[in-house]
Amino acid sequence: MNKKEMINAIACRTGKSKEDIKRILDVFMDTVGDTLADGDRVRLTGFGTFSVSTRAERKGRNPQTGEPITIKKRKVVRFKAGSDLSGKVN
Repeated sequence: MNKKEMINAIACRTGKSKEDIKRILDVFMDTVGDTLADGDRVRLTGFGTFSVSTRAERKGRNPQTGEPITIKKRKVVRFKAGSDLSGKVN
């Protein structure tokens, strides 16, 4: 499901306009991004937790030349599914 399909699905379930749902979804994504950028977690009970962790520097290889390279450390977004969400998948 992509963003447009998500907006359509929520609009159908709630009876709200697609424009309203798009604005709400955009604000949600901006808020999650801003919170993670500040170093905080976003916990949605039952759904899951978004957090930021640091991936350590590591060795790799250039796929074109096979030459060894060093991949710099970087921050990555993590998501751990909550019990309600996991229960829907199992």
